[in-house]
Amino acid sequence: MTAQAGTAPSLATGGELPGARLARARRNSELTLLLSAMALVAAYGATVEANLLDTVTPDFWMPAAALTGVFLGLHLVIRWLAPYADPVLLPAVALLNGLGVGFLRRLDLGKATPAEREDLAIFAGIGGRQLAWTLASVVLAAGLLALMRDHRAVSRYAYTLGLAGIVLVMIPAVLPGRFSEINGAKLWIRVGGFSIQPGEFAKLALLVFFAYYLVRKREVLSLASRRFLGIDFPRGRDLGPVVGVWLISLLVLVFEKDLGTSLLYFGMFVVTLYIATERVSWLLIGLVLFFGGAFLAYFLGSTIGGPFANFYDRAQIWLNPFAEPYDRGYQLVQGLLGLGTGGLFGTGPGGGEPLEVPEVQNDFIFAGMGEEIGLFGLTALLVMYLLIVQRGLRSALAVRDSFGKLLAGGLSFTLGLQVFVIVGGISKLIPLTGQTTPFLSAGGSSLMANWLLIAVLLRVSDAGWRPLTGGGTARPGGSGGPPEQLHGAPTEVIRP
Repeated sequence: MTAQAGTAPSLATGGELPGARLARARRNSELTLLLSAMALVAAYGATVEANLLDTVTPDFWMPAAALTGVFLGLHLVIRWLAPYADPVLLPAVALLNGLGVGFLRRLDLGKATPAEREDLAIFAGIGGRQLAWTLASVVLAAGLLALMRDHRAVSRYAYTLGLAGIVLVMIPAVLPGRFSEINGAKLWIRVGGFSIQPGEFAKLALLVFFAYYLVRKREVLSLASRRFLGIDFPRGRDLGPVVGVWLISLLVLVFEKDLGTSLLYFGMFVVTLYIATERVSWLLIGLVLFFGGAFLAYFLGSTIGGPFANFYDRAQIWLNPFAEPYDRGYQLVQGLLGLGTGGLFGTGPGGGEPLEVPEVQNDFIFAGMGEEIGLFGLTALLVMYLLIVQRGLRSALAVRDSFGKLLAGGLSFTLGLQVFVIVGGISKLIPLTGQTTPFLSAGGSSLMANWLLIAVLLRVSDAGWRPLTGGGTARPGGSGGPPEQLHGAPTEVIRP
């Protein structure tokens, strides 16, 4: 018996379901891109040794091989647990993570004597620790994919995660400076030789809460009170959530002494609110509130000092770093000189002097890499970040439930905003912050939190592109699937 025309082939007739073909094509594309990214990481390592040591050692490939094994393991987990996930996210993040490990190992080689270089094992130094943290982070991301089979399940714990996020944000602020302060910013928990940056995990918990809250309240927050200059503004009594988050961000600015973290928390809430309501007025209100608060903190710092003094000093360094180039402005000046020395094409991997920049392995890794890969290389890195953000937003468009849309959109924007904050501080666009460059900077907290962020985006994208009943495939804004069930309600939306 032959199948009727127009019917989907079945496994019983020896055919293959369209969904299976889509999953296999996506995972094969991911594998090809991943291997290409690891080849670039290996080539980067070889170039570093050629320029720095005038030779390429026989074991230059070992860090790249270890990273390849780790990322291939995650690829297999995705192939099994999230076969319809976006095929670009993992290779793009793996490339950034691999280049970060390679640059940190380059710093280890630059600081080591010729005798020490021969004994520099794969897990030694800053680069080795970052490699170990990468292994732990990828395992953690794989575990999250295994535990969270449906991204909507996490909404059950939204209020608990919101409370946990606020607690994580505030812990460094209430600790004594010797346990929380580095370079003037109180963002860490330090006990002995161990340190953790709880704010990196707080942003994930708070985003889950924001997405859940706005799904339930978006109709109220979308109501307009009056129209001004063609823009509909919300009712005054609906400003409570925004004012509340604004006050929390100001507390972070004052007590943790960091503009970047304050901007990150407030910005991700306002943008998630904009995604939920599609009202430009929320963006305008958010910008006015944040910059008004920042100016107030600057004015109070110049007059009464106290908890505002640190922010005032950072703003002064930002306005004129060359006023004290060997004192307060030394770090920013050295970073700017490194970027200027790199020019368009850079001095080549391993050919610069990034160790002249203080904290080049953390806050200023972008400046250190910029000296060696130049403006074109830095632009390529920024394009990779932009690609990750774009694929995350694409996943938000593809998924059908409102909670998933807000969660993926908020996570994607937060990653982009964090890159803007740190690159803006290094390039003197905004005052310096204590933020890390995602996937590049040394540090386990940032790496783990950002890999968890990618795992959530993979889960949401898998849900967005998973085939619907009847053999169809979910498409952004498409139809033909089962009716969308309201969040937490027994009824369903019936579309005409």
